[in-house]
Amino acid sequence: MCSSKKSESGIRPLKTQFEGRGEVKGYYFRLMGMTNRAFLYEVSSGSSKHYEVFKKIINSRYACISYPTSKAFNIWAWTYSDIKSAIKKYNELNYNN
Repeated sequence: MCSSKKSESGIRPLKTQFEGRGEVKGYYFRLMGMTNRAFLYEVSSGSSKHYEVFKKIINSRYACISYPTSKAFNIWAWTYSDIKSAIKKYNELNYNN
């Protein structure tokens, strides 16, 4: 979910908050952490909450940062039910390279 506004680099950043569409309809996404390497989002549906951590991937076709689809999980994106595990993975992506 790219924003409509481009950054200084010409790449559109991800939105900080948005409602899901398509396969994630009914979910609300809120950015909790962002670096040059990774993102951490809280995902809630009203009755449940989980966390998505993923690598920064630039979509050159659309000049934006990609939010992962279901196919990306366990490849370059991960889901966690607790914030502690999500932060651990987020830190690994940022500091283990």
